[in-house]
Amino acid sequence: MNFEGKNVIITGGSSGIGKATARLLARHGANVFIIARRQQVLNAALDEIVAEKRRADQLCRAFAADVSQYGQVKAAIDALVESGYPPDILINSAGVASCNYFDELPLDDFQRTMSINFFGTVNTIKAALPYMKERRSGHIVNVSSVAGIIGIFGYTSYGATKFAVRGFSDALRMELKPYNIYVSVLFPPDTDTPQFHEENKTKPLETKRLSGTVKLNSPEQVAMELLRGIDKKKRMIICGTDTKLLYPLYRLIPSVFDWYFDHVVARAHAERIRSTEQPVS
Repeated sequence: MNFEGKNVIITGGSSGIGKATARLLARHGANVFIIARRQQVLNAALDEIVAEKRRADQLCRAFAADVSQYGQVKAAIDALVESGYPPDILINSAGVASCNYFDELPLDDFQRTMSINFFGTVNTIKAALPYMKERRSGHIVNVSSVAGIIGIFGYTSYGATKFAVRGFSDALRMELKPYNIYVSVLFPPDTDTPQFHEENKTKPLETKRLSGTVKLNSPEQVAMELLRGIDKKKRMIICGTDTKLLYPLYRLIPSVFDWYFDHVVARAHAERIRSTEQPVS
């Protein structure tokens, strides 16, 4: 994989998959620029990324910006271009997730998740795309999820945003192909990130039973799959053995999966009801 000297912008680059990807790209000789909201966390992540550089002249910088605010993202990307580092690759990894029963999720959660996961992706591309079009080259990677392939119990707000990212990316890919700009979508499975552990605090029993048999991936594993996908210009970058088997089978025989998921959910639901029943005295 040749990323030597490439200018790469990564949103959500201060933790999880974004940070793992940034470190790996620095190891491959890229100039890496991370965007996230919290300056203190950004600074700590930047130290880790700089430690991975293979050349002294590689540039790595961190920008504090909220991707849901177009003006903040545009200011960061404009500053990079003015410094002589127009984006070759843009990776939209910023995201939040909540996992709970629909009636336990406030409406504000749906709005917040959509503003970051979907509109954050749109905002960053809007800011970076003119510079890619001007040079008639570039590669954009938008991070969706397995929850953007299959609707999953407990992920009504998160899954909606990840399906939106997928549909948006498919349409954008067709528009940008004449400009020699590639668009890929990453579909990571459950990954050992701070966000995943945060989700577990409110995850329904039914969701835990559905995901309990799936192997947890490391951010580094997903990052490696992501870079391979960019290198091969893949439209869909599917990570993990389980997901690579799941996707084609689900497309082929969705009714079998629906039956299985419903069966697991029904058993977990009954288990949950039994656990809340008060014994008769």
